[in-house]
Amino acid sequence: MKVTHNGKSKHFRTVWFDKTKNHIRLIEQRLLPHQFKIISTKSYQETSQAIKDMVVRGAGAIGATAAYGLAQGAQIFQGNGIKTFEKHIAKVFQTLASARPTAIDPTNAMLSMLSRMHGPSVANRKLQALDLAEEFAEDDVTHCQKIGHIGEQLIQNGTRVLTHCNAGWLAFVDYGSATAPMYSAHEKNKKFHVFCDETRPRSQGAALTAWELSQQGISHDIIADNASGHLMQRGEIDLVIVGSDRTLGRTGEVTNKIGTYTKAVLAKRHGIPFYVAIPLSTIDWKINSGLKIPIEERASEEVLRAWGVSDSGKRLSISIANPSSTARNPSFDVTPPELITGIITPVGIIKPKKLWENRLKLGYDNIKNNLCS
Repeated sequence: MKVTHNGKSKHFRTVWFDKTKNHIRLIEQRLLPHQFKIISTKSYQETSQAIKDMVVRGAGAIGATAAYGLAQGAQIFQGNGIKTFEKHIAKVFQTLASARPTAIDPTNAMLSMLSRMHGPSVANRKLQALDLAEEFAEDDVTHCQKIGHIGEQLIQNGTRVLTHCNAGWLAFVDYGSATAPMYSAHEKNKKFHVFCDETRPRSQGAALTAWELSQQGISHDIIADNASGHLMQRGEIDLVIVGSDRTLGRTGEVTNKIGTYTKAVLAKRHGIPFYVAIPLSTIDWKINSGLKIPIEERASEEVLRAWGVSDSGKRLSISIANPSSTARNPSFDVTPPELITGIITPVGIIKPKKLWENRLKLGYDNIKNNLCS
């Protein structure tokens, strides 16, 4: 998407690969919206840490970053032995896959790559890794654009949309999932309004989604996480669109940022359509219960403290809680399919319990051989 920075407008992707240096280039998302900065990771270990520390975050973005990280790790291998190379790649894979355990995109991206890295030599497989990583990134962009074209029909003039966390272009390579229908509707000159949940504890809605919408000139308000029920009750929200970090193809359960389940319950109570927008790489075809999804618990400091920028421009972390208290910080929750109106995919809007029935057109055939037994 286009970013206006220092008075100049330029198109950026969230992540891209510098083949000349074997570096991955990333937007440093922890600094937004107050500072726009591009950083480089110089090794697959640094790339894994950037995912873990949320320099880059969001399903498709960390999927592409992991794919590039696998290619990055492949390039540093010294030697010609295929078996030794495969052991090295297995180590790279595990390092990257373990960075954010709840999201499925990194694992799906890398398994897809590994299933096709069968060149006759190490040199050939290194080249394949680079090509396949770029292919995943391009597919992510294409899928998000299709989600936009399909989901745009849900937004009419005057529609008031609620979204949670950030499933925008910053969470993908470009365009986004939950925001894609908004960007497509905006391109067609539809007049609508977006409510961005602040999304504590990291405030990705207030910091990232609001920044994105502002950059694109889309009307929006930031609201406190607990305000959405009140607005629904007063008839001020017409539609909810969120993203997902892992959607179960066998059950239709959706894992997304903590608080999504609450929004879905509220939307159901007030008869408001609740949609989830996902590229195909976000579907987990193996797990058959949301209770089996590994839910990442992050540091308690994210709840007990908050980041901000002072009036003088200094970035600060401040304590906001009782000093002697502890905190729980689950990053994700699971929304059951009966609360979801539809899943917006690149191939159409599908009822969550119909994903398995539609598995062939949702890419199941392409990845079923990669599923771990």
